[in-house]
Amino acid sequence: MFGRIARRYDLANRLLSGGVDRSWRRRLVSAVAQHNPKDVLDLATGSGDVAFALAVQLPETAAIIGMDFCEPMLEQAEAKRLDSQDSRLRKITFQKGDVLELPLPSERFDAVTISFGLRNLADRAKGLREMRRVLRRGGRLFVLEFSQPHAWFRPLYYFYLQRILPSVAGAVTGDRAAYVYLNETIGEFPDRPGLTRELLASGFSAVTARALTFGIVALHEAVS
Repeated sequence: MFGRIARRYDLANRLLSGGVDRSWRRRLVSAVAQHNPKDVLDLATGSGDVAFALAVQLPETAAIIGMDFCEPMLEQAEAKRLDSQDSRLRKITFQKGDVLELPLPSERFDAVTISFGLRNLADRAKGLREMRRVLRRGGRLFVLEFSQPHAWFRPLYYFYLQRILPSVAGAVTGDRAAYVYLNETIGEFPDRPGLTRELLASGFSAVTARALTFGIVALHEAVS
């Protein structure tokens, strides 16, 4: 499914979020940068926007791996990196891999990020355990993901998700079904307390959650 929409993915994100997705990524990258990690893994990297933002914000000595199991998405990410004139993006390596079986050694990274990918995992608990495995002791996981909005905003938000978003996205990407799937997974995803419990059950500690944009998105941070 993601392979089918890869070429129009970035455009669809900009339009459907009204450009707010940029501010969500800035919040994520700012949180990561506060801890000055040397080795960072960006999971479900997609077309690479989070990896690029990390590369710009973090010191030149930081090493970043962007990983995804969807090859067309990785091709888009690599093309964007090669087309850029920004030398800071050279610190990124894009690599194919499945979050449920990461092809990486244990205790390899200071920080792991995953943006709008956790809800797509077939087994969230297994994926979270893999993320913890590849983190060094004291390393941090950052999860940027859709959440459940504040009660007053919920009716308007779900009207948009169910009635407007699939049609607009279908016109942009030519794949309406992919965005029907999107609103279904958002509706089924845990709220902030629910995801916090899942992170704790997976062995993480010191979990924090920040609601963004009326609660439709949340940024969770957890310590390995």
